[in-house]
Amino acid sequence: MRPFQRPVRPFHRLRRPARTYLRWKIAALAAATACLVAVAVGVLVHLWTAQDIRDRAGARAFNTVYSAMDVYRRTGTLADGAELDPAELPVVLRHPADGDRHTAYDGRVEGNLGPSVWAAQRTGGPGSPVLAVQVNMSPDLHTLRQLDVTVTLASLVALAAAVPLAVYGAGLLGRRLRRVSETAGRIVAGDLDARTGPTKGGDEVADIAATVDLMADSLGRRLRTERQFTADVAHELRTPVGGLLAATDLLPPGETEDLIRARVRDLRGLVADLLEISRLDAGAEQPVHARVPLGAVVSDAVARTGFDAEVTVGGAQRAEYADTQHVEDATTVETDPRRLERIVSNLVVNAHRHGDTPVQVTVEGRTVVVRDHGPGFPADLLLHGPRRFHTGATERGSGHGLGLTIALGQARLLGAELRLDNAPDGGAVATLRLPA
Repeated sequence: MRPFQRPVRPFHRLRRPARTYLRWKIAALAAATACLVAVAVGVLVHLWTAQDIRDRAGARAFNTVYSAMDVYRRTGTLADGAELDPAELPVVLRHPADGDRHTAYDGRVEGNLGPSVWAAQRTGGPGSPVLAVQVNMSPDLHTLRQLDVTVTLASLVALAAAVPLAVYGAGLLGRRLRRVSETAGRIVAGDLDARTGPTKGGDEVADIAATVDLMADSLGRRLRTERQFTADVAHELRTPVGGLLAATDLLPPGETEDLIRARVRDLRGLVADLLEISRLDAGAEQPVHARVPLGAVVSDAVARTGFDAEVTVGGAQRAEYADTQHVEDATTVETDPRRLERIVSNLVVNAHRHGDTPVQVTVEGRTVVVRDHGPGFPADLLLHGPRRFHTGATERGSGHGLGLTIALGQARLLGAELRLDNAPDGGAVATLRLPA
C-alpha cells in the first residue's frame, strides 16, 4: 500500500529555480543589438568622414599650388599663402620631380594648427626653390568631433527608445507564453479540463498553445477511458466475488475453508478499493461534513484496524488496540468523519504492512501524524508519487498498492494536505493537515 498516484506534487512542491524573465532577456538582446549597430554606424561614419576631410584637403592644396604657381611665374609674387622652401615642409616634398605637383599629409599639431596637408611644386629646373602650400584641417576635424558627439547622443536616444519598446513587446510575448505555461502546470497538477483557449496571432506561440490543448484533450480521453475501464471491471467483479464468498459457506470447516475464505475476502477488499478509486477519479464522491472531536475519530480509526499503535492525543499517550476506548480531545474539526477514518486507517495499515513497530499516531491541533520505524518510503515514491499496484520491493510487505492512493484521494476531497516524508532517524512519516 506504500505508493502514491502521480499527483504527489502537493507533498513535495518543486521549487522553481530563480528565472530571468523573457522580457528582460529580449530587452538585453535589443539593447546589445542597438549598441552594436550604433557603434558600427558611428565608426563607419567617423572613418568615412575623416577620409573625406583628408581627400578634400589634399585636393584643395593641390589646386592652390597650381594657382599660386601660375601667379608666381607671371608676377614673381607669392599668393594664396604659398611659401618658398618653408622649414616645416615634410621631407618627402623637399625634392619633388621637376614640374610635378605632389601632396603629403602632416600629422603634427601645434596649437590650433594641424594636422594639415602640404602640396609642393618646383618653380623651375633642378635646384630651383620649391613652392609649397599648407592646408590646415583642424576646423574640419573639429566638425568631425562634433559629428561624433551628435551620433553618440542620437544613438543613446535611440537606445533609450528601443529598450522600452523591446520590453513592452517582449512582455506581450511573455504573457502569451505564461498562459501556456500556466495551463500546462494546471494539467500537471491534475486539472485535465485546463485549456489555454484561442491565442491571438498565427505565430509559434499560438502553435504551442494549440498543441498543449490538443495534448490535454488526448490525455483526458485516455484517462477517462482507463478510469471507466477500472470502474467497469470492479463493478462487474462484485457479483462473482459475492457469489464466491457465499459459496465458501458450503465448504466443510477446516484449513482449506479458512484459506479460501481469506483469499475471497482479500479479493472483495480489492474490488471495493477499485470502486472507491474509480469514484474518486470520476469526482462522484461528495463529503458529508460534521463537527467531530478529532482525537476520538482518530482513536476509533486506529482501533478498527486491529493493529496496535501508540496514539498521542493532545500530549496523552497510550497503546491503542482494537478494543480501546475513545481518547477525548478538546480539538473539534468540521470534516467528513467516515473519510477521515478511511485515511487514518489506511495510513496505519500501510505502516504495519510496509514499516516496522512501534507505529505512532500523534494528534496535535488539526494535524495527524502516522509514523513507523521501518525502512521509510522509497525514494521514487517521494520523488514521483505512488503508483497503483506498486508496492516496491517484495521484502517490504504485501498489498495491492492502493492504500496510499485512496488516502491521497480522500484527503483531497476533504481539502486536506497529506505529506509523505522519511524521518531523519529512520521510518516513514505521513502527515495529514486538515483545513481550518
